[in-house]
Amino acid sequence: MHALRTCLSAALATGALTSALSVAPFAAPLAAHADSGPSARTVADGAPQLDPLAKAAAGLPKVGPGDVLKLAASQVGISENANGGGTKFQQWYMSTPRARETLSRDGGTLSGYANAPWCDMFVSWVGQKLGIQPVMGSDAYTVEHARWFAAHNRWGTVPKPGAVVFFSWSGSKNFDDIDHVGFVVKDNGNGTIRTIEGNAGGGAVQIRNRPTSSITGYGYPYYTAP
Repeated sequence: MHALRTCLSAALATGALTSALSVAPFAAPLAAHADSGPSARTVADGAPQLDPLAKAAAGLPKVGPGDVLKLAASQVGISENANGGGTKFQQWYMSTPRARETLSRDGGTLSGYANAPWCDMFVSWVGQKLGIQPVMGSDAYTVEHARWFAAHNRWGTVPKPGAVVFFSWSGSKNFDDIDHVGFVVKDNGNGTIRTIEGNAGGGAVQIRNRPTSSITGYGYPYYTAP
């Protein structure tokens, strides 16, 4: 069932980072960069465009990438139980109208989310808590969340702080092969990025270093503040 194939924990040898988060400004609107994902729609550099999420952003709270990363980092250490469930992120998602929408799309049962991989539920929870769900998207299935960004011309290949990063452990650039999702903290400049992820490692919220070779691409929320 697609609804339960949300993200896969990886056995990558990466260490948790405890240094302070350093966040650079994230400008909106942002033109998407070309990507080979099958659903990606891109806009030529310099071409005038009306950002498709600008209207959705009207009236939302003023939230920037730093706010998202601060909230995400405050959840570090929360972990699942022996059954792969028990997190507030799963319980929250099950309570939302969005869960019923994704069940209608993907199949399965509402109770199935209780012990399902929850990396994208974590990302969605952060967006909802800060009131920017309409411009960050909300899903339990990483593939469909990536397609949502692409459909709104918010997909690209540049690791910006506050971007939503989608991983394929095989290194595939195909949306259907996406395994996992998290938030970009920074580009380390050495072929890796620093991230905050739910359901990482042994099933916890963690700060990680990830090789860029495992990244399918990035979704760019429409931030309402620098």
